[in-house]
Amino acid sequence: FKTCSLCYVMGHDGYRLTIAIILMATVVTTITGLSTSAIATNGFVRGGGAYYLISRSLGPEFGGSIGLIFAFANAVAVAMYVVGFAETVVEMLNDVDALMTDELNDIRIVGTLTVILLLGISVAGMEWEAKAQIVLLIILLGAIANYFIGTFMPTKNKEPKGFFGYKTAIFIENLSPDFRDEETFFSVFAIFFPAATGILAGANISGDLTDPQSAIPKGTLLAILITGVTYVAVAISTGSCIVRDATGDHNDTVIDTVNCTDAVCTLGYDFSICKEGGCQYGLMNNFQVMSLVSAFGPLITAGIFSATLSSALASLVSAPKVFQALCEDNIYPGLGVFAKGYGKNNEPLRGYVLTFCIGLAFILIAELNIIAPIISNFFLASYALINFSVFHASLANSPGWRPSFKYYNMWVSLAGAVLCCVVMFVINWWAALVTLLIVLALYVYVSYKKPDVNWGSSTQALMYNQALIHSLNLTAVEDHVKNFRSVCFCSRGGAVVSVSTGEADLDLEFFQDHARCQRWLNAKRIKAFYTPVFSDNLRHGTQLLLQAVGLGRLKPNTLVMGFKNNWREGDMRDLEIYINTIHDAFDLHFGVVLLRLPEGLDISHIQGQGALHNCTCMSSRYRSIFTHTLSRLYHQMSCCCPMRSHQPATITRW
Repeated sequence: FKTCSLCYVMGHDGYRLTIAIILMATVVTTITGLSTSAIATNGFVRGGGAYYLISRSLGPEFGGSIGLIFAFANAVAVAMYVVGFAETVVEMLNDVDALMTDELNDIRIVGTLTVILLLGISVAGMEWEAKAQIVLLIILLGAIANYFIGTFMPTKNKEPKGFFGYKTAIFIENLSPDFRDEETFFSVFAIFFPAATGILAGANISGDLTDPQSAIPKGTLLAILITGVTYVAVAISTGSCIVRDATGDHNDTVIDTVNCTDAVCTLGYDFSICKEGGCQYGLMNNFQVMSLVSAFGPLITAGIFSATLSSALASLVSAPKVFQALCEDNIYPGLGVFAKGYGKNNEPLRGYVLTFCIGLAFILIAELNIIAPIISNFFLASYALINFSVFHASLANSPGWRPSFKYYNMWVSLAGAVLCCVVMFVINWWAALVTLLIVLALYVYVSYKKPDVNWGSSTQALMYNQALIHSLNLTAVEDHVKNFRSVCFCSRGGAVVSVSTGEADLDLEFFQDHARCQRWLNAKRIKAFYTPVFSDNLRHGTQLLLQAVGLGRLKPNTLVMGFKNNWREGDMRDLEIYINTIHDAFDLHFGVVLLRLPEGLDISHIQGQGALHNCTCMSSRYRSIFTHTLSRLYHQMSCCCPMRSHQPATITRW
């Protein structure tokens, strides 16, 4: 019903290729629907639609990038559907010579008034939007039924315009394609595909659904099935009833039966003059051909209005809700103002205003051919990532990946993701490149900002699996002097460990100290692992660390200790523990480095570290001077003890 794009497709592609186009679009949407159902049934689904599904599966980087462009795509889709509605209205005004200015400006005027009306319905709340959608659905179903009834009611006055009812000759002639005006199979596919981009309309309002885990799979897949069957039925009926070209003149009857070879010639008409151009009727020329076929023409116009307004209203509701969910997660800090909701349903009124402004800007362009490729590629990018999310989660084999919807396959989802990317370039290669560059730029930005969120994504699960596999593979590799690395307690790229002596609440203090110190390392961009150990003295704690810390070939091989400045005045027992700790490292085949700093190793001035005086390593608690010194020490050790993973310790005094 969207300016009868399917009729245009049938005219150029014929039966075979039209069915192929519908099946291609249906395959893409069906695979995406299956993937959406799998993610939606893997856990509790909040508001945010595609953004929520992708971000909770692949993490904030992909979720944040696709969420922003998906919200934008829905906002632009509002403009596309409203412009389609406005074009139909202006065409009707033009037929009765009632244009306000000219066609282009009238489209802008009608489109602006329409989007204002839709904004009012959306702001009124989901109850009003739902009621409006039901009314529009009833009108749309009536229009579809009206069309199919009309195909069985041909009349003499409709024949000159190309409609003859179901005829075998027309069916056979329309089997083969007839591309014109430099159209190709893929260019025609690009015209049709936007009609299949609304499959996530239900998922986008997931926060307003009573049972999203049940409603999203049923609603999405049922919608794909119904629309696919409807498109095929309309394609078959139009291709069997309507010729490609017609003059609309009752006088164009067959005179020369020798030169008239078209299917319409067997029906008593000669439209061969249309080959020279200028005809206004038939599948190729009349975008309102469904009104001609239907039993009651005005009802088809009402169906067009219903389809476009329904889609525009769904997009106008979807975009703010997706954008609000994105802002609530604070992925982009500057957009937090749009996270605020109003009323009992937490309506994103600010998001509605923003969507209205974006939609209005594109309505003023008033060109569907410019708008359609942009939103089609944005939607396809979202579909590709939804499919990839299912593949990635299945590949990671995370314990948290347990969807109750079982009718999916990881390899089919991967094929769906690849297919979506291919379709992006088929529709418009430059729009596909722009879309991918935008996604990449947003991904890099979110990765750099590192939002403080932890959603248990499949990316984390896959990283764990890969690290475990590589660690196991490394265990089977023998040591070689060429590959020796000094892996130190207290070194960049090594392990940061501490021994705390005295009484301690292991359950509380252990975890608090670990979390605090690891955050400090991350904030200072020091690449190290922190491990605290509680023991009655320094030696026992160090013994535990030397024997237990590390994993396979990643086990440290060098112990770094602070120089004991008070060895003359201190307690002999403490000195004995200190010396024996060094000997323990020797016995366990560890290298030893003693680090002496002018200011000493007292770290009690650092907040929260007063109890940690006896430390095997303190690099995580020093300021920039120690970090710099540690870096120098690391390079010094590489010079002092290369190729010596199992040799007696090298003791360096600095």
